Amino acid sequence: MAEFTMELNDDQKQVRDWIHGFAADVIRPAAAEWDEREETPWPVIQEAAKVGIYSLDFYAQQFFDPTGLGIPMAMEELFWGDAGIALSIVGTGLAAIGVVANGTEEQIGTWIPQMYGTPDDVKVAAFCSSEPDAGSDVGAMRTRAVYDQAKDEWVLNGTKTWATNGGIANVHIVVAVVDPALGTKGHASFIVPPGTPGLSQGQKFKKHGIRASHTAEVVLEDCRIPGSCLLGGKDKLDERLARARERAAAGGGERVKNAAMATFEASRPAVGAMAVGTARAAYEVALDYAKTRTQFGRPIIDNQGVAFQLADMRTQIDAARLLVWRASWMAVAGKPFTSAEGSMSKLFASEACKKVTAQAVQILGGNGFTREYPVERMHRDSAIYTIFEGTSEIQRLVIARTLSGMPIR
Repeated sequence: MAEFTMELNDDQKQVRDWIHGFAADVIRPAAAEWDEREETPWPVIQEAAKVGIYSLDFYAQQFFDPTGLGIPMAMEELFWGDAGIALSIVGTGLAAIGVVANGTEEQIGTWIPQMYGTPDDVKVAAFCSSEPDAGSDVGAMRTRAVYDQAKDEWVLNGTKTWATNGGIANVHIVVAVVDPALGTKGHASFIVPPGTPGLSQGQKFKKHGIRASHTAEVVLEDCRIPGSCLLGGKDKLDERLARARERAAAGGGERVKNAAMATFEASRPAVGAMAVGTARAAYEVALDYAKTRTQFGRPIIDNQGVAFQLADMRTQIDAARLLVWRASWMAVAGKPFTSAEGSMSKLFASEACKKVTAQAVQILGGNGFTREYPVERMHRDSAIYTIFEGTSEIQRLVIARTLSGMPIR
C-alpha cells in the first residue's frame, strides 16, 4: 500500500504533462466551437484515440496507480481543457467500468473493444441508469428486465434519461429491475448490443452547460437481448437475489443497502477532480486578466477587492484538490470512508467550482459575461458538478447519515 503523498512521482508528472499538452493543444482550441454546435466532437475524440487517451488501456493504467492519484490527475487536466469535450472523451469509461466491475472475462473481452472502436473508426458507449422518476431515488426505478427462458433472452422495457452518449452509443449498458420486491437489491445490469431492435433515442437535451457532450433519453420497447448479455451471468444473479431475499427475511436489508452506498462513494472523487480542473482553468484566466487589465492607470489586481477574490479562489481550488486526493488514496488503500470522505470531496469541489467560476466572471466584468472569453462557458459548465453523480443535497445527506448513524431524510 502506497503512503499518502502530495508529491507526484516522475512517471505521474510525465503523464500529467502529456495529458495537459493534449488538453491545451487539442481540446481547448476546439472548446468554443463545439459548445456552440452542441454536438459530439467526433474529431477530437478521434485525436484522443490516436494518441492513446481515448482507450480502456489508458484508464486502466490510471485506475491501477497504487497511489490512487492517476484518475483524479487525469480528470483534472482533461477538464481543465474543457468540460464538455472532456466528458465526451471520458463518458464511455462509465459504461466500460460497469462491464469491468460486473462482467465475466468473456464479456469484458467481447464488449469493451466495441465500446471504443479504433482510432480510424471511433465508437462511444453509454451507461443508462437514471430515469424520469428515478434520479437520486434509484429505488424508484421502473425499467424492467424479464427473462424469457424458452429463448434464453431478456426483454427490456422502460425509459432512461440523462444518458451520456444515449442513443448514439455503439453499446449501451442498462440498469433494470429484475425483482421489484427486493428494491435496489433487485437490480441488474445488461449489455445492449449495437443495432438491437427496440432501443431508440428519445429526447436529446439542450443543456445549460457541457454542451459538447451528448445527453439524451434512451427508450426501450420490448428490447430483446441474448441471455449472455446479463452482466456477470444468470447463475451469479440468481445467487445474489437468493442472498438478498434471505437477508430481507432476516431483517438485514439495511446493512446491505449501506454496503452498496459505499460502492457509489468510491466513484465520487473523480467527479470532484473534474470540478477542480474547471475551477483551475477559470482561475488562471481571471489571474492573467487581472494582471494585464488596467483601470485608473494600474492593473486591477492592485486593488484588494480583486486580489482578495483571487486569493480565495486559489485557496478553494487547493483545498478541493486535497479532499479529492485524500479520498482517492483512501479508496485505493482500502480504507473505509467512515466520514463519507468520497462525498465530502465531491461536495466541496463541485461547490467550490461554482463559486470560483462565478468570481472569474465578476473579475472579467462585462468581458466575462460574453462568449469572447472562456469563463462564461466555464461558469455554465460548473453547474453540472453539483447535479450529476449525486446532487450536493444528496452528498450532504450521505455525509450526515454517515456521521450520525441516523436515517436522516
